[in-house]
Amino acid sequence: MKNKTKTILFLSHGGGPLPLLGDESHSEMVKNLKILAEEIDKPSAIILISAHWEEEIPTITSAATPSLSYDYYGFPEESYQIQYPCPGEPLLANEVRRLLNKSGINTRLDEHRGFDHGLFVPLKIMYPNADIPCVQLSLLKSLNPAEHIRIGSALSEIKYEKLLIIGSGFSFHNMRAFFNTQTAETKAMNESFEQWLIDTCSNQEIGEAERTKRLENWENAPFGRYCHPREEHLLPLHICYGVAQSACKKYIELRILNKKSSFYLW
Repeated sequence: MKNKTKTILFLSHGGGPLPLLGDESHSEMVKNLKILAEEIDKPSAIILISAHWEEEIPTITSAATPSLSYDYYGFPEESYQIQYPCPGEPLLANEVRRLLNKSGINTRLDEHRGFDHGLFVPLKIMYPNADIPCVQLSLLKSLNPAEHIRIGSALSEIKYEKLLIIGSGFSFHNMRAFFNTQTAETKAMNESFEQWLIDTCSNQEIGEAERTKRLENWENAPFGRYCHPREEHLLPLHICYGVAQSACKKYIELRILNKKSSFYLW
């Protein structure tokens, strides 16, 4: 993984600020994020796609010193005092916009939006010094999987030494299931979808046309709609795949909030 111009990572970012509060059900997540930060070259900049930002057209943070958006509710007071003062990178934001526009995708820059917890929670674990410039990219409100792969494909042309592109979502995101008692049936449903996702993203015997078709039609996966009643936490993966257009080099299986989850690294 040395001397790469781009590293691409999809991560499951857990429940709100809980990974930063010592929650035991996030211990595997925290451990694996720290390991990944050691394994990959420290990036010179990060583009992050968060499940927690949707717009009509792709929108890009462009402030030089973005604020934080504490976009969660009902957590301890300390959750709203978390700091992650990383800089923005307006030049990179403009390059993201240029490449998307070049591919016929209308975009806009946003100088005012702060970084949400899809960014500052995992990055505070991976890069606690907050010294890497970051740009955040929105999802589309349409939640169309093919459109998100297309966004990633447009970004595949980006030239930026030691750039890290992160899709920050969750490979399992059924909110009701997180709080209900797990049964043998619901455990099997969770694990069946995860196995499908791992195979789809990592199987080198699958051609890229077939891999794309699978991701575009993810609802047909075993228990797809059980694991994702609403797909916003899966779609950052589609953008990552659109950038990479290949099988991942590594996947990590783990449990978060007592659900089987996964990370993917290209």
